[in-house]
Amino acid sequence: MDDQAESKYAIHAAAREGKITIVESLLHANPKLAQLKDDDGRLPIHWAASYNQPEIVSLLISQKGFDPDAEDDSGWTPLMIAASVRDADKVADILLARGADVNQTNNNGQTVLHFLASKTNLDLARKLLENHTPAASTRVRDKRGQYPLHRAAAVGSVPMLNLLIKHRSPINATDSAGQTALHHAIAEGHGDAAIALLKAGAETDKKDVDGCLPLDLAPGKDVRKYIERMAEEDGIEL
Repeated sequence: MDDQAESKYAIHAAAREGKITIVESLLHANPKLAQLKDDDGRLPIHWAASYNQPEIVSLLISQKGFDPDAEDDSGWTPLMIAASVRDADKVADILLARGADVNQTNNNGQTVLHFLASKTNLDLARKLLENHTPAASTRVRDKRGQYPLHRAAAVGSVPMLNLLIKHRSPINATDSAGQTALHHAIAEGHGDAAIALLKAGAETDKKDVDGCLPLDLAPGKDVRKYIERMAEEDGIEL
């Protein structure tokens, strides 16, 4: 980045680095800087959320006419970014208090819940599903045809799977590759996640676009044997 661009986007850098006095000074001189997009199509608040800077998020979101659902060029809102950052629940709470939309989708059709499922952020997911109005929806497909449940299965989070299923996530829905959440759990070697899905009613006879059953995708004999043994103990027919 050249000196001119660096100067032009000084507020973005200060937001990233947590330099609140600089952000305050720049906004005092020119309040419109809160609405300035950089070369990545990001506003200062996108960077503040990305670097987990709650004080700066609070400052930026209090600016006149500010939109808590402002998108960057990929369609990501500050709340989506916060959902993807470790320990950024405080930032998320600030955005939610200002009315951030929990079901908005980005350019890939993903919602906040897709990112929470991927990052296994159970506390925030539970808050959005159980203590927020409107509640986050478990029934939004992204452009790959995946629900948040597919994401939770791929990372093997049993608590997240159970939470999503409790809130009416389709269990046997297939994505664009014809794979169910069970396919994803087994393919990634997550035996316990597979068992959780089976207990919830996951079907074992669905084939993906390559003709593979979920168990066919087990990365090794040990994973398959573990699933078969645990299923037998629980009286689940495979």
